[in-house]
Amino acid sequence: MIKILAVIMAVGGAIALILGVLSIFGSLALGAGQWPSVILGVIFFFAGISLLKYRKDTDVISAENK
Repeated sequence: MIKILAVIMAVGGAIALILGVLSIFGSLALGAGQWPSVILGVIFFFAGISLLKYRKDTDVISAENK
């Protein structure tokens, strides 16, 4: 479950980061949402990557809990 959330956060952050950077440099128009998109994209991307690296997946059922 944690890995699914981490992948969603990393992909969503990467998309927001790409859209924000394209908007800042003028090839896409987001209006006033340029810098918040970049900031949130960076936060979500690095949070998702760190969750993927340092958390164990908790969906595995161990033999002790049966």
